[in-house]
Amino acid sequence: MRQNLQHGGRLRPVDLARAHGLSAQAVRNYEAAGILPGADRTPHGYRTYTPRHAQALRAFLALVPAHGHQTATSIMQAVNRGATGDALRLIDESHAQLLDDRRTLRAVEVALGDLEPVPPERGDTFVGPLARRLGLRPATLRKWERAGVVQPRRDARTGYRVYRAADVRDARLAHQLRRGGYRLEQIAPLIAQVRSAGGVAPLESMLGDWRARLSARSRAMLAGAAALDAYLTGWPAPPGDGATTDLSTR
Repeated sequence: MRQNLQHGGRLRPVDLARAHGLSAQAVRNYEAAGILPGADRTPHGYRTYTPRHAQALRAFLALVPAHGHQTATSIMQAVNRGATGDALRLIDESHAQLLDDRRTLRAVEVALGDLEPVPPERGDTFVGPLARRLGLRPATLRKWERAGVVQPRRDARTGYRVYRAADVRDARLAHQLRRGGYRLEQIAPLIAQVRSAGGVAPLESMLGDWRARLSARSRAMLAGAAALDAYLTGWPAPPGDGATTDLSTR
């Protein structure tokens, strides 16, 4: 059976799976999901795959680390139904997200670099003086407090908000990021990490890891693009089903 199925480039699910360290069921699931083109069947009902299916599988597995499983699935589904324009749009959106992530990282690095240590001997401050120092309204600092961006303590006698050196640092970092266009819900987790790390310096390792992950994703996008281009070049997409957003069809 194996020799017959592989004759002329015919492959069984297990043959396709072994080449990529997958199970035969995973290959069948990928076909059912539209990641692979539909397979022919033998007279006995067994699936038979071809080099086209192997190329599609290679393209999908290369796209996953670049764009994530869900987007990679959508890209392959679009290609296999002939909606290449939709597939390219998804890739463009993923590239745009990566660029936005790079800009976010850069904004964080700049904001952290612009921070000057606040000597503890400068003492505590209150909402009014801190707001004036940052060029903000006191109401803005109170809003940031509700969002978890700053966490001033309360004076036990007066109930006034008291901003310590670390609170001033958090407020200044938040102010830098807000000026960069970032929302409070984006800023609060970063401030929490600064707070839990005990300052800015321990975040250098985190930023390095973040930068490395972005670079790895960029390289994965190159590999994914090459694999997908090989698939499209070797086996041109079938006629579209009308769901494409490719401007050339309008």
